[in-house]
Amino acid sequence: MARRPMGERLTRLAAAAAGALVVLLVLSAVHLLPLLHNPFAESTTVRSEPALLKSITALSRYEAASGSFQVLVDVTTRSSLPQFLEGSQTLFVGVGTDIAYVDFSQLKSQAITVSADRTAVAVALPKPQLEPAVLDVSRSYVAAQQQGLFTRIENFFSGNPDNQQQVYAAAQQQIQAAAQQSPLLTEAQKNTAQMLDGMLASLGFRHITVTFGGAPAS
Repeated sequence: MARRPMGERLTRLAAAAAGALVVLLVLSAVHLLPLLHNPFAESTTVRSEPALLKSITALSRYEAASGSFQVLVDVTTRSSLPQFLEGSQTLFVGVGTDIAYVDFSQLKSQAITVSADRTAVAVALPKPQLEPAVLDVSRSYVAAQQQGLFTRIENFFSGNPDNQQQVYAAAQQQIQAAAQQSPLLTEAQKNTAQMLDGMLASLGFRHITVTFGGAPAS
């Protein structure tokens, strides 16, 4: 008996495979076989808290507010001799800046709570902190200075760099104290809450609560 051509055999095999597939689909439709899944169908996985936490901690540290400050520093040195002989008084105008920031890097999973329907989210953040104040030497200046005779002679020969550093350090400390007493931390809290509100709203959340150290954000 003559062999069938290879093309005819392949055609018959393809037809048989197609017929078997039709039978399987029919049986699946009437629940005689488990439901067949489309291997090319798309699937969507929704991740909530871990993904949100990763997005927020990726910011690491958010510099939320900065302030410029000007302080007047009075540095006076005295000795047992009369002040016209030894001692000094320096009035120094210090100009500098400070930055308030929120540290996101240490947030844990419990810091973010997402509702079951993914419409509400609550984020608990640490309180804003202040960077060390930075003195702008180019804008700071000596407003007035009085020195005793011996002190002027000593400074002439030594340059007295220690006195200059003392004035700078005092000005920096006063700028730091002024920043602490200013609304800078409150402003940082407000700006951080607004930033997160916009970010989380863009992800579909309608009810967003941000707290700082247990206190609700204004």
